[in-house]
Amino acid sequence: MYGLYDKEGILRFVDSDKDACIAYAELFELCSTNYCLIDLGKDKKSKGLY
Repeated sequence: MYGLYDKEGILRFVDSDKDACIAYAELFELCSTNYCLIDLGKDKKSKGLY
């Protein structure tokens, strides 16, 4: 699962496919300096990162 956050830290889109999140950013003409893509996968919890 991936989450796409804008430069102000607001969650804009969640999907299980990284490319779908990037396509969403491109649809709204967000350049890569205006968003961050975060992996929200299960393995993060197992490493103690929430």
